[in-house]
Amino acid sequence: MGQRKLWGIVGLAKRSPKRIIEMACERAMTEGMYSYTHVKTLTEQLVSDALRLLDEPTQAQQSLTQSHALIRDGSDYADLFTLGANHCATLPELATQQTQTQTETEITL
Repeated sequence: MGQRKLWGIVGLAKRSPKRIIEMACERAMTEGMYSYTHVKTLTEQLVSDALRLLDEPTQAQQSLTQSHALIRDGSDYADLFTLGANHCATLPELATQQTQTQTETEITL
């Protein structure tokens, strides 16, 4: 392979990702085609294939599920909500009791 061909292939790195150029060179070597134009054509094909793959919608998108080891039963969430609501309802009573206790201790001092 001539030096001009090598420099031409090295120059492809300015326009294409190095990984794709490496793949094109490997394919050209297995095919026994060592010309710059063949490597350039393979590089362009690989780039267009990669871009096409990026534009295609992903078919492996997972659908939402209602049953999983980490998803609890709805009644568990209802119980938790009820417990939290009851706790919040008793908080004003506790705050009033604490205020009364503080007032009583201040008076005794």
